[in-house]
Amino acid sequence: MDIKVPRGTQDILPTETGKWQIVEDLIRETCRMYQYKEIRTPIFEHTELFTRSVGDTTDIVQKEMYTFQDRGDRSLTLRPEGTASVVRSYVEHKMFGYPDQPVKLYYMGPMFRYERQQAGRYRQFVQFGIEAIGSADPAIDAEVISLAMSVYQKAGLKQIKLVINSLGDTESRVSHKEALVNHFAPHIDEFCSDCQNRLQKNPLRILDCKVDREHSLMKTAPSLTDYLNEESAAYFAKVKEYLSVLNIPFEVDPNLVRGLDYYNHTAFEIMSVAEGFGAITTLAGGGRYNGLVEVLGGPSSPGIGFAMSIERLLLAVEAEKNTWADNSSLDVYVIGMGEAAKKKVVELVYELRQNNITADQDFLDRKIKTQMKSADRLKAKFVLVIGDDELEKQSAMLKDLSTGNQQLVPFSTLTEQVKNSISTWVEAEK
Repeated sequence: MDIKVPRGTQDILPTETGKWQIVEDLIRETCRMYQYKEIRTPIFEHTELFTRSVGDTTDIVQKEMYTFQDRGDRSLTLRPEGTASVVRSYVEHKMFGYPDQPVKLYYMGPMFRYERQQAGRYRQFVQFGIEAIGSADPAIDAEVISLAMSVYQKAGLKQIKLVINSLGDTESRVSHKEALVNHFAPHIDEFCSDCQNRLQKNPLRILDCKVDREHSLMKTAPSLTDYLNEESAAYFAKVKEYLSVLNIPFEVDPNLVRGLDYYNHTAFEIMSVAEGFGAITTLAGGGRYNGLVEVLGGPSSPGIGFAMSIERLLLAVEAEKNTWADNSSLDVYVIGMGEAAKKKVVELVYELRQNNITADQDFLDRKIKTQMKSADRLKAKFVLVIGDDELEKQSAMLKDLSTGNQQLVPFSTLTEQVKNSISTWVEAEK
């Protein structure tokens, strides 16, 4: 029976997981510096959560969600994005009552969307995102954007671009919606069926259409920035002012609308401009979602956040031809010759590990020459060899694989000697 990984998913093998762990550690440390705390929500939620928050006219809800009936005949959906789940948890656990506001959260985990697989895009993908809920201060918009930019910069990316826009408040969007309907209605039959359905329900989504993006009416569509009321324009001006204070370059794109219904005011995307990265350049996107907490049953609590794909981050690093530091090397490989020696090897490997020294041994009873080759492949710094002679002397032969130097070390001081040798080795590598 030839069973393979499902289409649109991938196995991340041990040869690749080291890169993932570096990125995950980098993200967690950045969030710690910004004082964002981790939240972990279920992988599936009630379907209504996403239809109400993400929007029933979006591609995610209409085409991409993995929805199923459970044995209690309840409609459940594998989470396609993280914000709705975090906001649901915020409301359910009354985080709006926390003494420290805004509540600053981050998440990292798998999301699921049924879409055509492309470079760096899968049907199961890993997303990192943050949410800051409880403040309408434009300064926190700048902080959220700066955190995203900081992650990419720490990952070594230089060829990235920040694009921002304002989607305005409700009043601004009502005026803009009317202008969009008047603009597209006379020629709506030239657009795809999705756009035709969106014309009255949510004409802003037409600007986000992938099918008709080259239509001439797209280029002449009314810009939302022209319909911002005084309050929305002032808010957007403050966000730009704070980004300038942080020395974060940005471009304003009036056609940037994002793909989810809950966004308002600030919207942004971070893109790779590296040569050869691919046609889809977006690495991360986010924005403000004032009103979403109320939609899900909570009190007025303005929020802002973003999400980034870990797969696409790794792809961007590869496109810029950056390399990750290899932290997978082994401190000590322990070799035993004979059954009595093997018993000591088992004991020593355990003792070294208990002292925070990475150690490994042979489990196939191979010859010493073959075991030495394994030590080389594992990039071991040192080898410990124990045979009958060493057992008789209650010692092990410690060999530095970088220099070939070796010395006989008593079992009683072995761990301490190995620690000292590793410290000397590390200093020499600096």
